[in-house]
Amino acid sequence: MTPIDRKAAISAYKDQKSIAGVCAVRCAADDRVWLVDSRNVDSQQNRIWFELRTGGHRDGTLQAAWAAHGEAAFSFEVLDRLPEDISPLLLRAELKARLAAWRERLASSGTI
Repeated sequence: MTPIDRKAAISAYKDQKSIAGVCAVRCAADDRVWLVDSRNVDSQQNRIWFELRTGGHRDGTLQAAWAAHGEAAFSFEVLDRLPEDISPLLLRAELKARLAAWRERLASSGTI
């Protein structure tokens, strides 16, 4: 890779927009669902899978299910994406509101 190509790749990476939203981790073995809000949904699965593989996920129930059933039993899904133009001042509150709405929606359907 030439220095010009490298600079262009770095610049393109820095210019990427991160999309915030709500994601679900589903376990097919016991039909459980864990919800998480994220400031960057496109990289959230990599983060969660890394934490689970290394045994360092902060949710003990998810980590225990991962240990019991293995990686093949799990799937990742982006449930909701916030608009790109949302104000940084409103981002955290909007993420919390959408996470609560998804918890309520899945609880009423008996999924959680």
